Amino acid sequence: MEAKTTDIKFGTDGWRGLMARDFTFENVRRVAQAVADYLREESLKAPNRNKNPWSGPMVVGYDRRFQSESFAREIVKVLQGNKLNAFLLSEPVPTPVVSLLTHRTKGLGLMVTASHNPPAYNGIKIKCAGSSASESLTRAIEACLDRSRPTRSTETKEKSVRKEYLQFLRSKVASQAIRSKLKRPVVVDYLYGSGAGLMEEFLPPSKIIAIHSEHDPLFGGLNPEPVAENLKELCARVKQEKALIGIALDGDADRVGVVDETGAYLTPCQVFPLIVNYLVKHKKFKGKVVQTVSLGAISERVAKACGMAFEEVPVGFKFVAERLASGEAVVGGEESGGYAWKGGLPERDGLMTALLLIEMVAVTGRTPSQLWKELETQHGASYFKRSDFKLHKPVPDKAVFAAKLAKRLPKKLLGSDIQSLVQIDGLKIVLADGSWLLMRPSGTEPLMRTYAESNAPKRTVELLDLAKKWVAPALS
Repeated sequence: MEAKTTDIKFGTDGWRGLMARDFTFENVRRVAQAVADYLREESLKAPNRNKNPWSGPMVVGYDRRFQSESFAREIVKVLQGNKLNAFLLSEPVPTPVVSLLTHRTKGLGLMVTASHNPPAYNGIKIKCAGSSASESLTRAIEACLDRSRPTRSTETKEKSVRKEYLQFLRSKVASQAIRSKLKRPVVVDYLYGSGAGLMEEFLPPSKIIAIHSEHDPLFGGLNPEPVAENLKELCARVKQEKALIGIALDGDADRVGVVDETGAYLTPCQVFPLIVNYLVKHKKFKGKVVQTVSLGAISERVAKACGMAFEEVPVGFKFVAERLASGEAVVGGEESGGYAWKGGLPERDGLMTALLLIEMVAVTGRTPSQLWKELETQHGASYFKRSDFKLHKPVPDKAVFAAKLAKRLPKKLLGSDIQSLVQIDGLKIVLADGSWLLMRPSGTEPLMRTYAESNAPKRTVELLDLAKKWVAPALS
């Protein structure tokens, strides 16, 4: 067997690596063979097809990154070489397409994408039952790595599912309301990703202005992540075109960024409460709101004001998805711009979210800034910022780090009492005035991720500065 070139570990949303160094054809074949070996073991445990949770065909999709199609084709060859029923999607697709197919076919899905990462990266996401694979499933697949040498077929089966995905979206959004009530154009920034061309299927030609829709594996020199620093052109075009809203999709179109009609970027800590408020007031949603611990405080205030339960979970949309899939929650969100709600899949979907946001402004007759101002008046201002910085070495144990740091904290921060400490993913400090600060070490890199939200930009920056000051002593 060929020598291993790197350890392969699945993180919060798949395995990613630098192409030609970590993400190589050899390592992609190793992953595909591990999946095949895992499925073989599962079939031996449940020889009765009706009792085998993975009895359906496997689907392999890919985004627009350099060599993504070739990597995906290689995965299918290995799966078919192991006598598995697998097929390749015949064009680049959003990741939610693969999730949708796993929901319908009862099979596993693999998506070749590095999502929002820089162009030099690629990766693999594993999907099942309409959502991201659980940690237990990815760990079981990791345990099968290098058990056997990859076996390859010489051919691949292919299938187009574009129409199937569009039909699914049409069944979930108020397309007619959007077409009849949308009075101003929408600017859509595809960030060169695999969602390109799909929003045009739902909006009248006179009401959509698309940018960055061409195929460019270098993503125009940007990272395909829908955050403020990458959306300057979108902000400018929204103002120039007097558009109602600006929408950006990430590289594999499962997350969104939002720009209001003034050209101002709305953070996920603003977008998610807007979604929750709209679903409750206009769609009559009732139940629990769930979000990752790195998302903001306004959504909790909205939920509680509407008499809804609220829960925070660790970072990673799969934790949100588990609550949605079980029926425990009716709407969920994460800080990186992924959202989902009852009636759809337990999976973030950038296009579905974009269409809901466009429906929201069309149906209410309000601009995004007006909707936010109304929410801000009722529940308080939100100034959110995230800052990551490098460490000398990775943090081996998040829980130990959080416990050690908690013991060093003063009773007050910036003149406000500490109200509570949350240690479900790093350490989150919640202050009596509603401000909060989260320090969350990466589990795989020498990196500290810090997040803060308050009612004033200066105060948010001061909280992040405190985090940087505290981290080094807590690691000593």
